[in-house]
Amino acid sequence: MTAKDTFKSIDELAQALQGVGYFAERRLITAVFLSLKLERPLLLEGEPGVGKTELAKALAKVLGRPLIRLQCYDGMEQREALYEWNHAAQLLHMRAASQSGTGASPQEIEREVYQKRFLVKRPLLEALQTKAPGALLLIDEVDRTDEPFEAFLLEYLGEYQVSIPELGTIKAEVAPVTILTSNRTRDLNDAVKRRCLYQWMDYPDRERELAVVRSQVPQASAQLTEQVAEFVGRLRSQPFASAFQRAPGIAESVEWAKALVALNTLTLDPEVVQDTVGILFKQREDIAAITPLLDDLLAPAPTVI
Repeated sequence: MTAKDTFKSIDELAQALQGVGYFAERRLITAVFLSLKLERPLLLEGEPGVGKTELAKALAKVLGRPLIRLQCYDGMEQREALYEWNHAAQLLHMRAASQSGTGASPQEIEREVYQKRFLVKRPLLEALQTKAPGALLLIDEVDRTDEPFEAFLLEYLGEYQVSIPELGTIKAEVAPVTILTSNRTRDLNDAVKRRCLYQWMDYPDRERELAVVRSQVPQASAQLTEQVAEFVGRLRSQPFASAFQRAPGIAESVEWAKALVALNTLTLDPEVVQDTVGILFKQREDIAAITPLLDDLLAPAPTVI
């Protein structure tokens, strides 16, 4: 069964993702559904911590596909994404062939070392050659790479194939489900965007965050879970958000809830927040900025009549 035949509706896909603990808004689920049906890469952009990478992990689970991750970074080279030759094995083969007395010419020996058995697969090539049902390839934080690397990705993104000079063109046996993520530290090339479906991911609303925390930290009380979702939601909202360099993501909310449970916390108060704020924020300035805001952040939510 191929990916495009797996889910018959957007609701069915949403339920499957919820079954593995991933709660997404309908617009995002629609983008994922169309990516599967049309066999097109999906580019997810958004702030760090909104759940881009976790979506790829959850989707791999519900599709029953192995997750292959290409973690991008500044200065990444094509060989680290596609393939390398096993030079040590090639050298040993050349030495053995030259000493075997078979009479093979240097040109013949050289051709022998450029065989698939001497090829070291990297994520792109591995994804293309994964047997049915195929792989899910996560190209994570693609905005960390440079423009030449983006240009290198175009053949894969547009045709699910790559070219290796010594072997020719290698095309996917089964189209990999492909998700690219970007924290938008820089704008990506338009050619990359044209080959992908696109979705901007924002922080979740209170109800969705509440569902995520409940799913991931079931041992937390209902009251504590609601307080965590309310508190983190306020941190991200105006005017509080302007006081911080970066708002906490969903992952921080979950980790904070786990820490509070480990401390046997029944309800949030200024002391426990200050003792555990290092889970929510990773910058000294943000940790310092939260102290004068605690009374407002911990104030009871207004009653809706």
